[in-house]
Amino acid sequence: MMHVIAFVGSSGAGKTTLIELLIALFKERGLRVSTVKHTHHSVEIDHQGKDTWRMKKAGSFEVALVSDSEMSLQRTFEQNSHMTVHEVIAQMYEGVDWVFVEGFKSSDLLKVEVIRPQEGLMNPFFLSDDFVVAVAFSEATDLPVATSLPVLPLDNPDIIADWLISQQDRFVYSPTFS
Repeated sequence: MMHVIAFVGSSGAGKTTLIELLIALFKERGLRVSTVKHTHHSVEIDHQGKDTWRMKKAGSFEVALVSDSEMSLQRTFEQNSHMTVHEVIAQMYEGVDWVFVEGFKSSDLLKVEVIRPQEGLMNPFFLSDDFVVAVAFSEATDLPVATSLPVLPLDNPDIIADWLISQQDRFVYSPTFS
């Protein structure tokens, strides 16, 4: 059964670092995690001159690079595509326990908002996004905007992992929309 949670917040808030730590903690607990990272930039994961790069530049729609221990799949859209997070998740391996999504802040996925105190909380998502179910904050006692949501200690990923697992029934993924 796949569980999905998105991590949102401003650039530099610590989303990637938190996800890295959570992946390791979940793996230690015997759980398999996949990740989705949303970016507004062009994606170039191959290197100029490599065989797969050459195949992609020659016009291949998809290039799969496979070894005994890994597989990487690159797909080139013929026109700009604005895939929903649900379309991306549908492309992923179904046999994982969790999918951690970084970004897709306007999606209808349940989310943990990651906030650093130096950001000043100009417009926290949790004030206007009903899909934010918790806030990860590095100094919980000083959260400058009151919330009834759980405030999780950003500097203690073990507590965040425990909370996610204790709440896992909320995060069961069942796409009923596109």
